[in-house]
Amino acid sequence: MAKFDKKKLPSRHTSLGPDKAPHRSFYYAMNLKEKDVAKPFVGVVSTWNEAAPCNIALMRQAQSVKKGVKAADGTPREFCTITVTDGIAMGHEGMKSSLISREIIADSAELTVRGHCYDALVGVAGCDKSLPGLMMSMVRLNVPSVFIYGGSILPGRFNGKDITVVDVFEGVGKHSAGKISTKDLRKLELKACPSAGACGGQFTANTMACVSEAIGLALPYSAGTPAPYEERDRYAYQSGKAVMSLLKKNIRPRDIVTKKSLENAATIVAATGGSTNAALHLPALANEIGIKFDLMDVAKIFKKTPYLADLKPGGKYVAKDMWKAGGVPMLLKTLYDGGFIHGNCITVTGKTMKENLKNVKFNLNQKVLRKYNNPLSPDGGVVGLKGNLAPEGAIVKIAGLKKLQFTGKARCFDTEEAAYKAVQNKKYNDGDIIIIRYEGPKGGPGMREMLSTTGAIYGQGKGEKVALITDGRFSGATRGFCVGHVGPEAAIGGPIALLRNGDVIDIDAKKGTINVRLSKKQLVARRKKWKPRKINFGSGTLWKYAQTVGPAYLGAPTHPGKKNEVKCYADI
Repeated sequence: MAKFDKKKLPSRHTSLGPDKAPHRSFYYAMNLKEKDVAKPFVGVVSTWNEAAPCNIALMRQAQSVKKGVKAADGTPREFCTITVTDGIAMGHEGMKSSLISREIIADSAELTVRGHCYDALVGVAGCDKSLPGLMMSMVRLNVPSVFIYGGSILPGRFNGKDITVVDVFEGVGKHSAGKISTKDLRKLELKACPSAGACGGQFTANTMACVSEAIGLALPYSAGTPAPYEERDRYAYQSGKAVMSLLKKNIRPRDIVTKKSLENAATIVAATGGSTNAALHLPALANEIGIKFDLMDVAKIFKKTPYLADLKPGGKYVAKDMWKAGGVPMLLKTLYDGGFIHGNCITVTGKTMKENLKNVKFNLNQKVLRKYNNPLSPDGGVVGLKGNLAPEGAIVKIAGLKKLQFTGKARCFDTEEAAYKAVQNKKYNDGDIIIIRYEGPKGGPGMREMLSTTGAIYGQGKGEKVALITDGRFSGATRGFCVGHVGPEAAIGGPIALLRNGDVIDIDAKKGTINVRLSKKQLVARRKKWKPRKINFGSGTLWKYAQTVGPAYLGAPTHPGKKNEVKCYADI
C-alpha cells in the first residue's frame, strides 16, 4: 500500500474513483500496475536534446532521478522540454530565441504538470535559460520540487592551459587582428569542449547552478560535479528521494524561495563574479512569488558582497576547480560566517541553510575560493548603474576590470550585426563607447546577448580601451567594460534611443552612475523627434513575446505573477 493519501493530492483528479477508470487505463498501457497508479505521480522534466553538450547528459541523469522517486514510493513520469543553447545561437538571429526559451520552458513544464495533475516535480537542466526556466515553473506551480543541474563541461587544454569556449570566441577576434593563425584557431576550436556539460567558466549556467543551491531548491554539492562523472547520477538519485520527502512534509517551493533566499542567491552571484543574466532571472523568480526584487535590489546585494571566487571569465579557474576546492557549500559557509547569508531559510533537504552548513569546513589547500575576510575585492563582481541614460537601471560586470570609470563618445548601432561588422573591420577608435540598441526584450525582440561582439573586441586587445552599452544583454562569458539591460529600452523610446554619434557618456562603476552629457531639455527635444521602429516580426512566437514582455529591470516577465494569481495549482 502506498504511504501517501492521494485524496489530498492533485493526481486524485486522474487516478481516484470509478469515473477515472479511462484515465487509469492509459497508465496500464504504459506497463504501470495498479499499485503504481495508487502512488503520487512525480514529473521528472529534463531539457535533454542534441543541440549542445550542455544537454546531452541529462536523459541519463533523469533515469537516476526516476530510480530515486521509485525507491521512495513515488511513480515518476518523465518528460522533456526545449532548450535554446546560447553558444550555438550566438552572434546571429538565433539569439533572439534564447531568453524567450526561458518562458517557453517555464510555460511548457507548467502545462505538462497541470495537464496531467502531477503531485511533485524534479527538474534537470543544463543550459543557461533552462535553469531559471525550470525553477520558475516550480515556484509557479508550487508543488514540492527539487532542481538539479546537469553539470559542467570539463576544461579543454591548449598550449598547456585550461581553456573554455570563450577562448574560441576571443580567438575569432585575435584571428581578425592577425594575432593568431587560421591553423591555431582551428586547433583551439578542436580542443575547447572535450566532454558533455555546460560551459565551464562562471557563465550563466554555472552562475544559476550556484543559485540553485544558495536559493535552497537543489541539494548541497549537486551543482558542482562535472557532467561526465558518475557521481552526478548519485545526486540525481538523491534528488528523486528528496522530492518524496518534501511531499511527505508538504514543503513547497514558495516556502523555500523567499525574499531572504533571493538575497542569498544574489549574494552567491556577486561572490563568484557571476553572470549579469542573474539580474534578469532573480527578478523573474521574484515575480513568481509575488514580491518586488528588481535589478537595483539585486545590485544592492552585489554592492555589499565580497568577491571570493577566482573564476573565468574574470579570473583563472573553471567550475571543475571550484568543485574540487570545496564547492558551493564551502563558499556559502564562509559567506555565512561573514554575515552575508541568511541561515534561517528552509531548503530542499528539509533543513535550514544554517543546518546544512553546520559541518562544512573551509579547505585552506586550494586557490580557487577565498575566505570572506580575504576577498579578491571587497564588493561583488557585478554592479548596478543608474542615471539619465538608464533611469530604470543597467548592469556592468567588473570582475577582472582594471578601471571602473569610462568616458567616451557614442558610436551608435541599431542592431548587433551592424556593430559586429564595424568591430570586425576595426571601424572604431580607442575611447569610443559602442552603443547597440533596439535589442531589448521588446525591441529585439528577445534581448540578445552580445558575446560575438564583446569577444571580438577582447580578442583585438581592446577590452579595456572601448566600452559597450546596450539595451540587450551579455553572455555570462562576456568581459570588458560592457553595460547591459539599459532601461527603458530603445523600442519604447528610452534615452538610449535618443543618442547620436559623438554624444559624450560618463560611466562610473564605483559610484554606480551612467549619464549622457545632455540636459533634460535636450533629451525632451530629441524625444519629440523620435519615431518608434517597426518590430522585425509580425507573426510567430517572437511577435507574441514582444506583445507581453515586461521591462528588463523586472526580469522581462511575460505574465503578472503571483500577485494576480487566483488559485495555486498545488491546491487544486
